[in-house]
Amino acid sequence: MAQAHYENFPVASHLLPAAMRPHVAAVYAFARVGDDIADEGHDAPAVRRDQLHRWQARLHDAVAEPQAALHAALAASPSAAPHMLILAATAQSIRTHALPLSLFDDLLSAFAQDITTTRYASWLELFDYCRRSANPVGRLVLRIGGYDDATLDRSSDALCTALQLTNFWQDFGRDWSTGRLYVPADVSTAVQADEDDLRRGEMTGAWADAIRACAHRTRECFDEGRQVCDGVRGRLRFELRLTWLGGCSVLEQAVARGTTLWHDRPALGRGHLPRLAWRAFRWSAA
Repeated sequence: MAQAHYENFPVASHLLPAAMRPHVAAVYAFARVGDDIADEGHDAPAVRRDQLHRWQARLHDAVAEPQAALHAALAASPSAAPHMLILAATAQSIRTHALPLSLFDDLLSAFAQDITTTRYASWLELFDYCRRSANPVGRLVLRIGGYDDATLDRSSDALCTALQLTNFWQDFGRDWSTGRLYVPADVSTAVQADEDDLRRGEMTGAWADAIRACAHRTRECFDEGRQVCDGVRGRLRFELRLTWLGGCSVLEQAVARGTTLWHDRPALGRGHLPRLAWRAFRWSAA
């Protein structure tokens, strides 16, 4: 998963309730390390998979023996201490909020998949990847916020999938430069978008059509994800509404880029924030 695909993770935001921030930050830091293991460096795929497996095992050990994990972090060498502290903090958050370890396992399984999988044949395959790479994030944030509700979980899954997909279309050119293409093959085939054009450095009208088709399916996910923005309370509600609006804005920009998306990556700047904040305040419940 390219680093940009975590842009919309609601972490360390001043908008989140203060009690949530350290726990969300710990979850994010744990995921960030796993993502970096999968994406960075030049180690062979088997080596990186083994490193991810060890990272997973160390988390399970830290949850089982939190005091031992904390003592190990305090006694660790300067180079190892940051990762040990992340493990100790994440384990503490897991125990404090009874966070399911299976969600962390799902995240790491998606990171491991990213090491070797660079193409997706269908929406079914891509949604399965999002189920593990993105959806656990939303469920963990909900649990940290005190919510354990199946309806909210389903809506959160849709929102997280929408954000993940939006990042794929946003990073269409960047991902291609690293050998990855997230547009499902059944979509590109339907609009006759040819990878040979991309290899020549050309984003054709057919590829713009593919992005439009992908954006249409992504909008459906955003629609399904509105409910969680209304179902939570307080500052988390505003944070999720702002995240929803920001994701939709980036998606609209990606479609509007057309064939220039290849070199002109859409993003949110400071100029977008006042309008997004106003729309979040003026939000109408679904």
